Amino acid sequence: MSSGVAARRDAKKLVRSPSGLRMVPEHRAFGSPFGLEEPQWVPDKECSRCMQCDAKFDFITRKHHCRRCGKCFCDRCCSQKVPLRRMCFVDPVRQCTECALVSHRETEFYDKQLKVLLSGATFLVTFGNSEKSETMVCRLSNNQRCLILDGDSHCEIEIAHVCTVQILTEGFTAGAGSTRATGMFLQYTVPGAEGTTQLKLMAGEDANGSRRQAAAWLAAMHKATRLLYESRDQ
Repeated sequence: MSSGVAARRDAKKLVRSPSGLRMVPEHRAFGSPFGLEEPQWVPDKECSRCMQCDAKFDFITRKHHCRRCGKCFCDRCCSQKVPLRRMCFVDPVRQCTECALVSHRETEFYDKQLKVLLSGATFLVTFGNSEKSETMVCRLSNNQRCLILDGDSHCEIEIAHVCTVQILTEGFTAGAGSTRATGMFLQYTVPGAEGTTQLKLMAGEDANGSRRQAAAWLAAMHKATRLLYESRDQ
């Protein structure tokens, strides 16, 4: 793909919605697969009380909509303004207490783990049922839409076509205690082809801290996968 075409695909525009300013892709199809759509607001006429504490709305107790879930709350239950990058808001936006907690956790992903995914790590990669592995650097593309693998060969996998991601650990399931991620099993579809294709990434020998970097990349990918599934279930 030429740099001009790639630039047009990654182009963004500033739009204003009832919830605030958003920096979104010019073409919706090229948005981040981890993104969320803005929710439909609960109509004012259908909500006379706070949907958390049940306080009655009046001249003093004002009504606010959470920008993440779209429900109605009083000022006490919806006072926090928190970054909401999955909806591409430029500035922090008002959210209810529950949604603010979720968005705070996601901020850590965007501030730390996303950078790890963009930087990449080195793995032994096995495609399909091959018995041969290839040393490749795997990273997330800058627009967050593809996994890019570079070694003696080159491969790009669109995140939207990923079906299954399983993080492999040393004897335990991912996220259990202080276990270390050692690899990843991934299934994806190829446009025009039947069935699914699979690949396996395994951390190599610990040379110059590469194994530690690979473990950090896999942990970040585990978090990214959860966000991806949430976006698809929206």
